Amino acid sequence: MQRNKKTNPRIVGLVEELKRIAREKEAPIWRDIAKRLEKPQRHYAEVNLSKINRYSNANDMIVVPGKVLSAGAINKQVTVAALGFSKKAHEKISEAEGGAGKCISIEELVKANPKGSGVKIIV
Repeated sequence: MQRNKKTNPRIVGLVEELKRIAREKEAPIWRDIAKRLEKPQRHYAEVNLSKINRYSNANDMIVVPGKVLSAGAINKQVTVAALGFSKKAHEKISEAEGGAGKCISIEELVKANPKGSGVKIIV
């Protein structure tokens, strides 16, 4: 049986980078995210804003190993890192709490917080 490999160079590079930083900084959260991203794309998380709003507090850093969708509303200032955002989800997060919410890529979050302290995974 032939094993399929990831062909998206962004995902391949991100997984390698996450594993490297997890080893160097002793941050198991990045290894967990890397393992989730190694799975087939059909198993990636698709998280609605209502779920992020329900399980987060103000000023939290959230990582979604997949895509953020726009169903629901968000009324807290949070920083959300994900592989992708729907257009409406990006708008809603950016406009939350007077425009203080942030949408960033997982790569940016890893650079800003290599230890992974204070980061919540939502799937």
